[in-house]
Amino acid sequence: MGAHPLNLAVRFALELAVLATIGAWGWRQAEGWPRFALAIALPLVAATAWGVLAVPGDPSRSGAAPIPVPGIVRLVLELSLFAVAVVALRHIGRPGLAAGLAGATLLHYLLSWDRIAWLLGR
Repeated sequence: MGAHPLNLAVRFALELAVLATIGAWGWRQAEGWPRFALAIALPLVAATAWGVLAVPGDPSRSGAAPIPVPGIVRLVLELSLFAVAVVALRHIGRPGLAAGLAGATLLHYLLSWDRIAWLLGR
């Protein structure tokens, strides 16, 4: 169920791309020390939300759920973070990368249809 090692590797790469993009967007929003704060804090908040808001027993993760949430909440969180990254890439003038991230994310979720069904059932 969406837990094939190759699919998990792709998802991890997409997650890293999201965090890098959010950090790059934050860097461009300010000058001086605030740019460092945004470039570090924004990805940290996103990574924390991704890591702790989980569906208990999710086989594509460790199964642990530091803060248990329903499957639909987890799915909305994931899709929202990917959408934020796509919009951020467009905002910083990288429409090609935005399209690539959107396409890769869509492909990943299409290949993870069984995980999506599992999440929606929880």
